[in-house]
Amino acid sequence: MSEGNNGGRNDEVYSKVVRAGKRTYFFDVKSTRNNDLYLTLTESKKTFRDGKPSFQKHKIFLYKEDFDKFTGGLEDALAKISELRELPEYENALPSSDYSSVDFDDLEG
Repeated sequence: MSEGNNGGRNDEVYSKVVRAGKRTYFFDVKSTRNNDLYLTLTESKKTFRDGKPSFQKHKIFLYKEDFDKFTGGLEDALAKISELRELPEYENALPSSDYSSVDFDDLEG
C-alpha cells in the first residue's frame, strides 16, 4: 500500500503550486492515518539530459511539532534579507517586487 493511498482515502488536504522561472514549488498539506497534519515542500527544476527534458526534485517534510520553529526561522531569515537589501552592497542582489523574469527557453517552439 502506498503512502498516498491510505486504504482508499486521499491524504492530500491542500495543495498550492508556485511557478518561479525554471523552478516550480509545491506546498502540499497532507494528513496521516491519525489525522495529524504535515507539510511537504517540493522544488522541481526542469533540466535537460541528452536533449530530453527531465525534472530534478527536492522534497522537505515538515511535521506539526516543527511548524512554529520553522516559521520563526523563515521569518528571521526573510527579515535579515530585508535588512541587508538596505545596504549598498546588497541593494541590487535581489530583484524588486515589480521585476519580471523572462525564460527564453519557454519562448521557443
